Amino acid sequence: MSYIKTDFLVVGSGLAGLAAALKLSALGDVLILTKEKVQNANSTWAQGGIAAVFSGEDSFEAHIQDTLIAGAGLCNENTVENIISQAPERIKDLINWGVQFDHKKNPQDDHFEMDLTKEGGHSFRRILHYEDQTGKHIHQRLLQRVLQTPNIKIMEDTFAIDLILNKQLNVWDMNPSECLGLYALNNKTGFVEPYLASQVILATGGSGKVYKYTTNWSGATGDGIAMAYRAGARLANLEFMQFHPTCLYHKDSRNFLISEALRGEGGELIDSQGVPFMKKYHKLGSLAPRDIVARSIDAEMKRSGAPCVYLDMTHLNDGEFLKQRFPSIYQKCLEFQIDLTTSPIPVVPAAHYLCGGVVTDVSGRTDIKCLWAIGEAACTGLHGANRLASNSLLECVAMAENLFLQLKNENKREHLATPNPWFYPQKTDDDEMIVIHHMWNEIREIMWNYVGIVRSNKRLLRAQSRLKNIMSEVKEYYSHFKIHKDIIELRNIATVAQAIVECALKRDDSIGIHYNLDSPESKITQGLTPKNSVVYRKY
Repeated sequence: MSYIKTDFLVVGSGLAGLAAALKLSALGDVLILTKEKVQNANSTWAQGGIAAVFSGEDSFEAHIQDTLIAGAGLCNENTVENIISQAPERIKDLINWGVQFDHKKNPQDDHFEMDLTKEGGHSFRRILHYEDQTGKHIHQRLLQRVLQTPNIKIMEDTFAIDLILNKQLNVWDMNPSECLGLYALNNKTGFVEPYLASQVILATGGSGKVYKYTTNWSGATGDGIAMAYRAGARLANLEFMQFHPTCLYHKDSRNFLISEALRGEGGELIDSQGVPFMKKYHKLGSLAPRDIVARSIDAEMKRSGAPCVYLDMTHLNDGEFLKQRFPSIYQKCLEFQIDLTTSPIPVVPAAHYLCGGVVTDVSGRTDIKCLWAIGEAACTGLHGANRLASNSLLECVAMAENLFLQLKNENKREHLATPNPWFYPQKTDDDEMIVIHHMWNEIREIMWNYVGIVRSNKRLLRAQSRLKNIMSEVKEYYSHFKIHKDIIELRNIATVAQAIVECALKRDDSIGIHYNLDSPESKITQGLTPKNSVVYRKY
């Protein structure tokens, strides 16, 4: 059987994938697989910025402590120290790759310096940004550099399905599992091809589309997490889906993010009567950590019966600053007849960032030899039970560097095995494709209603029961119908949804983003150390 071979196979074209490709290109040939166009990734939607210590009044110790506090006792302190301490160097990498962060003139010496902003949970201004579209700008510049690098190749519309393991080829192999490559669907031709590589890197991002309302792009279906789970890798802390407190609430817009940086610049959360309410819930008010802000908004909406709350910038009395600092958000709001300089913005929480993922070390090493996971797909312990704002873009570039340092001294593996041929079910039915979309929507409704911002054991058990039935149907469709992108994504969100519920049921207290009405107290308040919730496929 024919196959495609490379040194380093990177799955995903977000910031983590592009940064890893640029680093690894110094070691050999790199092939990037992306299931749609290369520009489609959560990274391009990141508005706020990237956290790094660049101010004289700030320090690594302060950034580390802010991260640990936000993580609510579940952070891996070694991982936090590793990633935070290398932030300035990784910013230099980005600048060398062409990224231009916003600067401002220092009135004391007339020199230009980084324009640092502040977000919830941060003690100091340490968020570097490019207007209000930092992720898009960084992604564009790194993509330009990738396209100029001769030994990096990108294959678009190529959807990774499942990993190829040594045990699949030799059932009597008693050595630990080793990843040889993967099978991927060419969305245009409908054919599945095997890809073999010395090292496979999952940089597939998060799983926001598991939920009905999300700030994520349409392809955020947890593909790498689901593939790793099916291959036998451990997953951890999937119950910690961070809900961004402020997603634009409008009938014609379901996933436009209203950056936390607006609150960093003085934005105030108010109710429908115009009354600020966050001080009732936390001493930092509207700049409290995201989990607290999201739960507070949820509580206010339930208390009042209102469909949303509002983010008010009008008291700043500086419309020109807001237009210049947040041009994309300003223009987007204007499309819906909302002028943020004169009117509060209607907002609701939405699924935003998955703090858990495939269990890895700080370099992305998984349980399976030659398989790595980086970025949002990985669970390194950086975020703990709640991600500190703008640490995620930093994690992407820091893990890419750590991965490079691990692999630069390793010998390239010879490809001795020939993958098994792919089995093609031929059955197809347009009516059945409609049912697939119905199951997709049902999963997202279940997750939103029963595994949302506030949970209970009864809700979680109800979700588990319903998802079990849906998963059996999904397996039938996957096994008997012609392979299709929609079927693969359905299979992945069903897998990740089940794993999220399993993780949530393992946790018998409330901590960080996970809040259970039946166990509202954190073990930390009882003098106990919280543990990671780990799940894996049982063969």
